[in-house]
Amino acid sequence: MPLTDQLTDILSSLRGFGPEIWLSVSFCLLLIAELIFVRVMPLPKTRRYLAGLSVLVLLVAGLWAVYMPTRGFLFTNLLFVDNQAIFIQAIVALGAILVVLYEFLSFPQAETGQLLQVRRGVGVIRQPGLPFEWYSLLVAMTLGLFLMAMSVNMLSIYLSIELVSICSYLLTALTTSRKASEGGIKYLLFGAVSSAIMLYGMSLLYGMTGTLDLTADAFGAELARQEGSVVAVAMLLTAAGLLFKLAGVPFHIWTPDAYEAAPIPVAAFFSVGPKAAAVLVLMRVITALPAESGTGGTTAAVLQTPLAVLALAGILIGNLSALRQTEAKRLLAYSTIAHAGFLLVGVVALNNAGFEAGLFYVGTYLFMSLAAFFLVDLLARSAGVPQNEPLTIHNFAGLGAKQPLLAIALTVVMLGLTGLPPTVGFTAKLLAFSALYEAYQQTGDAWLLALFALGLLNALISLVYYLKIPFLLFFRPIPTQTDVLAPVVLPKALVWLAVSLTLPVVLLFLKPDLLLYFIDRQ
Repeated sequence: MPLTDQLTDILSSLRGFGPEIWLSVSFCLLLIAELIFVRVMPLPKTRRYLAGLSVLVLLVAGLWAVYMPTRGFLFTNLLFVDNQAIFIQAIVALGAILVVLYEFLSFPQAETGQLLQVRRGVGVIRQPGLPFEWYSLLVAMTLGLFLMAMSVNMLSIYLSIELVSICSYLLTALTTSRKASEGGIKYLLFGAVSSAIMLYGMSLLYGMTGTLDLTADAFGAELARQEGSVVAVAMLLTAAGLLFKLAGVPFHIWTPDAYEAAPIPVAAFFSVGPKAAAVLVLMRVITALPAESGTGGTTAAVLQTPLAVLALAGILIGNLSALRQTEAKRLLAYSTIAHAGFLLVGVVALNNAGFEAGLFYVGTYLFMSLAAFFLVDLLARSAGVPQNEPLTIHNFAGLGAKQPLLAIALTVVMLGLTGLPPTVGFTAKLLAFSALYEAYQQTGDAWLLALFALGLLNALISLVYYLKIPFLLFFRPIPTQTDVLAPVVLPKALVWLAVSLTLPVVLLFLKPDLLLYFIDRQ
């Protein structure tokens, strides 16, 4: 392409790149604002302004993405804007706004001098807040996720994943505790390995096709000339980075340590944002495959069985590992590994119904996962557990009578994560497994049938650990505690924020078309 045409394409692409430019500029301005605010105003006021600016930045980016008129390719096929990308961007922006609001409403008591009423040895432990850098890092991570949702070139996919990963490492190790440092290092090491494997897979694909563009005609045409098994291996290696962000097997080992080390708002966002973007990129990579391979077989069918094995492994490992967990954040971490497997069920179907079911699952998982993390944190505070100490599920014993609203809301969310009616978790799993069974009827692949049967069985297995917390809340007495000085008063705004997230869990079960409309619209 001549230079003048390239410049013209870049200038015309800027009209569809507005949200990303806005996030990039806002990231820099937030860093500068933080340096200025901490020197000219009190720390509580600084937190208030930075949180307000972050919410404004994320809200503008989300609305700009949803109502942006530009669709199609940007920057010579590096990025592609369609309704699926916009849907994921809206999910990411909404999740980021909710965690910022939760973090801001969580720590006024620490800033105004109030203390957690729990005695540990000498004195009383103060509840810490997150460092101010977390706001700008979250905006930068949101930028990376926006770019992931639009990426259709292996170069842009890799760069956006690395941007998200670097921000994730920093957010995990942002606090000064030793556990946070260890969790961040483990996250970094596993991320480096997955990135190296992904780059090797991309180099194989580039060597076979001569292009990095997934949408190029040459990409599919050249892959069609290769052996189906060779293409499947290269694709699976390329998917390593996506499975890492998805917390999918075999790149899931970092998840429990990182979630346990990260603060609740950070862990909650990790459970939603990267998964949403990774699922869409994985769908784009799979749909770029040719219909027929060089041996006359279907390339997608060759890739279908390994993906089914990975999905089944994620469901089994996540659920069986969660059964023996007593630490609440690690339990939720293994839960996200299992749900990564359930997210892959729609992708494994390799049909439009499966892809739509995967996106629907992502949209519903936003509310269920954030609500689970927020409600668990609030109940822990109600029990008087400091945030710098391990949170075991036994701390929830008897809190159902003390905090009935929070306990009932958490019970609803746990039913949703299990996949039982009347919650949208049932609808999400129904759509995903219906698409999977349709794929099995067409292909007769025994692994698809195994995934269908064992996946549904694991939904029942998950019932054991998901309902363990509600059982403790309502059917176990409060243990005798001599070190509790007084009950902790939770901010009402924080309670209503967490409880309000359970409303879509039930509403979308009754009216799933409210979400399907945004996925299906053209």
